Amino acid sequence: MKMYRRSFAAAAVLGLSSTLSVSAAQAQFLVIGDDNKMHWDDAGKPVYTEPGKDEVVIVDIKDREAPKIVASLPLMNSVVGPPTNLGITPDEGLALVANSLTYQQEGTGWKPAPDNKLFVIDPKASPPKLITTIEVGKQPSGMAISRRGDLVLIANRADNSVSVLTIEGKDVKLADTIPIGDTVSAVAITPDGKHALVTKHAANKVAWLDLDGQKAVYAKKDISVGVWPYNVQITADGHFALTANQGNGGAADGGAGSITVIDLKANPPHVVDYVGVGPTPEGMSVSPTGPLAIALALNGSGAAPNGAWFANPNTIVDVLSTAGDTVRKVGMAKAGGLAEGVSFSPDGKYLYVANFMDSNLQVYKVDGEQVVDTGTVLKLPGHPASMRGSTP
Repeated sequence: MKMYRRSFAAAAVLGLSSTLSVSAAQAQFLVIGDDNKMHWDDAGKPVYTEPGKDEVVIVDIKDREAPKIVASLPLMNSVVGPPTNLGITPDEGLALVANSLTYQQEGTGWKPAPDNKLFVIDPKASPPKLITTIEVGKQPSGMAISRRGDLVLIANRADNSVSVLTIEGKDVKLADTIPIGDTVSAVAITPDGKHALVTKHAANKVAWLDLDGQKAVYAKKDISVGVWPYNVQITADGHFALTANQGNGGAADGGAGSITVIDLKANPPHVVDYVGVGPTPEGMSVSPTGPLAIALALNGSGAAPNGAWFANPNTIVDVLSTAGDTVRKVGMAKAGGLAEGVSFSPDGKYLYVANFMDSNLQVYKVDGEQVVDTGTVLKLPGHPASMRGSTP
């Protein structure tokens, strides 16, 4: 796969899943879900087109500054929902992708409806392949995989529930469904595997779940956070949970966004701060090796009405330090239009950002508390709506 330095020229990707292979011993992966059926008109309204052209892309990042596509699987994906509807197990033995929406024909057009599919993929196969498809709750949106790699939680937006799935080898099974009582969008599991947080975005809260091995219990304990908390991540040391608060019902209006800081070491865990970030934060990632977190502020890119005062061509990459007892913004960088997915490399030395409008993957180098654009861009076969690696 040809690399580009600041070039967005198209690359041939047809047939990748049947022609390329990857060494399981050498590869480290990103899984990317492309949505090629939805765009926005000049007024910023969504336009739904005929399905059948989406794909799930597997990218090898063993060579940190030269990522390469090793497979493109014809599987459905949706940009609707936080970009955390997918993940890779810690041993990289499985990639899981939940499809939030399916499309139904309506007259001469199309309309979305909740889906309930979870795709189970073997990224180490030669070539990577779909193993099976599992039914979960309606409109599965945010996903979290435990550090042990034996438990998966999925926030079902249309069902107001969380699906609990178990993993044993390559066998993934639906074990339980936990009612939450409000619409939910994202979920994160604490590093010790004892708790999980689920964003109740319309209620401006997160639900607290107790975990016991592969069992989950919701005792109706919630924590009030910011307005429209769409995403949640937990730092690698388990000290803080961070929610991305979009405000305004998740619709862009130019207003600043915020990150809620929850101290998980406190008794009881509670909100200790709010950190200002750019407008409409959505994608988030935490470093697996250091006290660093990233929030992607959409910043009026992609879906804003033409001519709107808050429309911008670039997403803001806000860099947060989580060192010590505080969380603070320490820097920023620029990404492309409507950057959704973001992931650190397993060693924490590189950051990858997937730009929906530009159909590409940007590579950044992490230098202490600085995130520096390397200038490397990998052209993707479609519009990346979500992305994750084997780290949160």
